[in-house]
Amino acid sequence: MPAVLVIDDHENIRNLIAAYLERDGYQVFTAADSREALEVLDHQHVDLLVADVLMPGMDGFELTRLLRDSGYLQPVLIVSALDSIDDKRQGFIAGTDDYMVKPIDFDELLLRVAALLRRARIANEHQLEFGSISLDQDSLAVRCGNEETFLPPKEFKLLFRLLSYPQKIFTRSDLMDEIWGLDNETDERTVDVHIRRLREKFSDQDAFEIVTVRGLGYKAVRLP
Repeated sequence: MPAVLVIDDHENIRNLIAAYLERDGYQVFTAADSREALEVLDHQHVDLLVADVLMPGMDGFELTRLLRDSGYLQPVLIVSALDSIDDKRQGFIAGTDDYMVKPIDFDELLLRVAALLRRARIANEHQLEFGSISLDQDSLAVRCGNEETFLPPKEFKLLFRLLSYPQKIFTRSDLMDEIWGLDNETDERTVDVHIRRLREKFSDQDAFEIVTVRGLGYKAVRLP
């Protein structure tokens, strides 16, 4: 159960965010300001922070900068009424991973929290869980139940990329640049060949499908 720390000096907002997160299965800690947040972090493992900016004492930007300077790598999601580009720029320079403007849509908040945690897990572990499928970037292995398939590097990177962002449409050009490199002169039809091979190798699994989006590219979707 991932642990989330919610930091906001407005009690009602703090409790409402906490309630939505708890309902979605997260363990939640709360703090009314940065000082309380640092006390929680001294005693609890936290996987992600949701922090307001305008708080008494140390504001959310200062807290984020302090944590990054001390080597804290977990995701930080800023939730603030400050909505200018300069405010957002200041937040990202301080080290935040995402920024939402109040009033927030709580369903969107849950989606962003899940995405941040997924990316952090991928970055830290080089592994990805997708339903009954697991991918290990270090060994280039894909496990499906009791079966283990080792893929060539390009096929593995392609599958890993698609499953890391389900429902996101990747153009052939995007995939060529990210997996084969910007300077590669390989024809974009190479992507189609690799997609066809992946479909053949994983045709019997029930976790995902690689869908062709006509005129655009490809996306991975979860199977019901």
